[in-house]
Amino acid sequence: MGTPEFSVPSLTALLDSQYKITCVYTQPPQKKNRGQKIYKSPIHLTAEKFNLKVRSPYNLSNDLEYKFFLDNKPDLVIVVAYGNLIPERYLKIPNLLFLNLHASLLPKWRGAAPIERSILNQDFETGISIMKIVKELDAGPFMLQEKVSIDKTVTAGKLKARLSKVGASAIIKAINLISNGEEKFIDQDVSNSSYAKKIEKFETKINWGNKSKDIIAMINAFNPTPGAWFELKSQRYKILEAEESTMTGPIGETLDDQLTIGTGKNSIKILQIQKEGKNILDVKNFLIGNNIKKGTKIL
Repeated sequence: MGTPEFSVPSLTALLDSQYKITCVYTQPPQKKNRGQKIYKSPIHLTAEKFNLKVRSPYNLSNDLEYKFFLDNKPDLVIVVAYGNLIPERYLKIPNLLFLNLHASLLPKWRGAAPIERSILNQDFETGISIMKIVKELDAGPFMLQEKVSIDKTVTAGKLKARLSKVGASAIIKAINLISNGEEKFIDQDVSNSSYAKKIEKFETKINWGNKSKDIIAMINAFNPTPGAWFELKSQRYKILEAEESTMTGPIGETLDDQLTIGTGKNSIKILQIQKEGKNILDVKNFLIGNNIKKGTKIL
């Protein structure tokens, strides 16, 4: 069970293993863009490429869907960013384990956005957990964890890609342990738990009164999506890459002609930027067609 690109390495790892995939579950195709063209999920496309049986229900709650699931008679269910909660009656099926790949070192960063929250928090490390799914969100015991270091330049996109590969290897390792009867689950320490809530739109606008290091973390956490942004002359601009600068000056004002902007402490120098509706450009090429001079006020 999976949906986004993050899930694909786990599916391909299973395909390369000795284990048989009886069915692949994913979110239904979605309408996107102005033409309302219907797009299948990355997992859906990968499954079709390898001629796997695909199921994409809008929900798992109805009796017909439940019967279909039971008729497949799975020995184990692997869940990687599926996008829907598994109904409790599925979790109560006798002798059936639902195993989830979660992109954090549980119990830290339970919830929908562990990668983004980890970068926003400027953690020095994160990782993946292979855990048993229970009724409470991301609260089940884990059997494996793998750590990954974070530096201050890593983006959510790059970290997600790295964790998806680490997680795929861990999934196979976990199944091997289960097959050999060697699995051991460790209960989470609830006192150390934290919640990675979904990223809200209001969080993505840059507050220039914050410290430069916090703004850099925000830019990295929201790259490639949804993007950290500011407004200038009623136009929205996303910053894809920036670095800290020791220049000081008025908060929210350009300190030179190269898009260095004053912050609550020090400043940031923009390296990559995207004007609303336009392509991503490095700052040098961007400034050729966008004359933003020293002293410009940025919202």
